Amino acid sequence: MGKDYLEKIVTRDKLLQVLSLVRKSGVKIVFTNGCFDIIHTGHVRYLNAARLQGDLLIVGLNSDRSVKSIKGEKRPIFGQGQRAEVLACLECVDFIVVFDEPDPVRLIESLNPDVLVKGADWAEEQVVGADIVKANQGRVMRIPVVPDISTTIIIDRIISRYEKPENS
Repeated sequence: MGKDYLEKIVTRDKLLQVLSLVRKSGVKIVFTNGCFDIIHTGHVRYLNAARLQGDLLIVGLNSDRSVKSIKGEKRPIFGQGQRAEVLACLECVDFIVVFDEPDPVRLIESLNPDVLVKGADWAEEQVVGADIVKANQGRVMRIPVVPDISTTIIIDRIISRYEKPENS
């Protein structure tokens, strides 16, 4: 694979240039977003299912500052550069773009994807950007989540296994 995978990590401006070229050939663009802090089975299944919804999958990755504003001061566990690099190694992911806002609405407006994907734990009316995508004749796809797995569950499991017993 070499270092080529790092070319998947792009700025918003670079991504807009790429999309203006590929749209001309009728490529169906899929967008999803998230923190992707500790990559797990649920993320991998979700991203593979998202990629099947079109020809090109873009992942909007919350910046470190954005994650802190959503998840609290102890997150993210891994910095945005490391999180982006792990995502870039996944074959199903075509591009990663980091965004600094708490939600990706501005990014969705500028990218104008054909398909917006979120986990089925979000009701469609709660999916940020769904109204924008649907207004542009796109669609929203909700992917079932893998039960009993999340970054929070993983963190809690690690902590519980390494906590000192109360009587030590």
